This record gives sequence, structure tokens and C-alpha cells, in this order.
Amino acid sequence: MSESRRFAPVDGQRANAARIYDYLLGGKDNYETDRAAAKRLLELVPDASVACYDNRQFLGRAVRYLVGGTRQQIRQIIDIGTGLPTLGQVHSVAHLIAPDTRVVYIDSDPEVIDQSHRLLASEPHVTAIGSDLRHPEGILTDPRLLSLIDFTQPIAILLVAILHFITDDEHPHEIVTQLKQAIAPGSYLAISHVTADDVTPDVTARVQELYESATAPSAPRTHSEILRFFDGLELVSPGLVNVSQWRNDFMPEHPGRTIFYAGVGHKPSQH
Repeated sequence: MSESRRFAPVDGQRANAARIYDYLLGGKDNYETDRAAAKRLLELVPDASVACYDNRQFLGRAVRYLVGGTRQQIRQIIDIGTGLPTLGQVHSVAHLIAPDTRVVYIDSDPEVIDQSHRLLASEPHVTAIGSDLRHPEGILTDPRLLSLIDFTQPIAILLVAILHFITDDEHPHEIVTQLKQAIAPGSYLAISHVTADDVTPDVTARVQELYESATAPSAPRTHSEILRFFDGLELVSPGLVNVSQWRNDFMPEHPGRTIFYAGVGHKPSQH
């Protein structure tokens, strides 16, 4: 990774969505404001921490499937909304199967990118780029991304726990459509997304208020709204399901309520 690095000042006075997630996963890259927000979230949604862990496990299973379990054997991954580096990063999982897999991390949070730069400096097949999913054309045309990613060949795009930070006014379905149009047949799209299907309206409203005071809003969606992101793709079995159930060989006997839905779609060959 050769991109020059600049280290952004950290704002510890305002709760940060990435650092809240880090705390819920048991990480240490968080501040008192983040911990306080996370504890309020856990008062409202006591299973939020378990759901975040299940979401992280889904990411690992999805990467292993994409790199080692598909006919195409994907060797290019774009992870958008990567969050703070933690155990089981995409390139680490992918390189255990195929060390030549190229991975580009995208995030709009300067703190995330700066930490990624520190950790990825010696990784020739991996880079991190500061860019915003709300502007997909900027991502798709970035020369740093294009130096690693060949859009004429199959790609996997990961949108794991990111789309629920984009409000309806910001047109998330149109954003995902642009990404789907840009990838070659044989490519894949993996999504996990927070839902309020199993949460009361009162709790949902209070969670949204909590995130409004942090660095990102909360926009949970229904199963059908999330399913729309896969329009034009073929859903990989078992479809769009509770994040803990997606291709999990160690399913609990009684899965908890659904906080995240997750699924992977395949872009079919053109006829």
C-alpha cells in the first residue's frame, strides 16, 4: 500500500458510530462518549452486542464463501463502510484462502482510514481510501481503487452494517443500483442491515434519537426494503435471513430475534 498517509485529529467529544460498534464488539478504540452511547443502546436493545458479534461472524463467513466457495473464486473485494480495524478483517480472512486477493477498504471516517493506513502499510494487495458511499461515482472512478480493482472481472462488494446509516432522503437503493451496474457479471454483493422488524416502535425511535446525536443517523429497514437492494441479482441460499443464520454450521438451537438481516447476491451472466 503506497498511498501517502495523513492522520486526522480524533473528536472524542461526540459519540462516533464506528467507535460505538467497536465497543459493542469488545474493542478498545473508543472513548467515554462512545461507551456511554453504547451503554444507552444496550439498555434499549440488550441483544445489540450479540447482534454485532453475529454480524462480524457473517462477514467472515461471507468472505470465505466468496473467495473459496464460489465458481468464480473471487479475488477482488471492495469493502465499503469498513469500520475500525478489528479481528477478522476482510483481507486477513481472504488471504488465508488466496493470498493474492486484492482488497480495497472504503470509509468516510478519517479516523478509520488513518488507523487502516497504519496497519496496512506493508500489505501490497490492500489499500484504504477515504470516500463516502453517498457518492458512489467518486468511489468507482477513484484512481487508487482502479489501480487494484479490474471492473471487467468479477468483484465482490461488501456493504456490511453500512446502509442503515444512509437515510431514505439520501436514496440508498439508487446508490446500490449504481454499484450493481458497475460490476461485471459473475460478481457478488454482500449486505447486512439493521432492521426494526422485531423491535418496538418506541425503542426504534429512541435508538434513532441516540444516533442522531452521534456521527451518523440510524435508518433501520424492513425485510422487504432490504430485499430490494438485491433487485437484479440472484440471491445465494439461504436468501435474506437473520444474520446469525446465513450459512452458519454452528447455528444456535434457538436463534435470537432479528436485529440484522444478511444476504449475498450474485450478478448473473448476460444472455
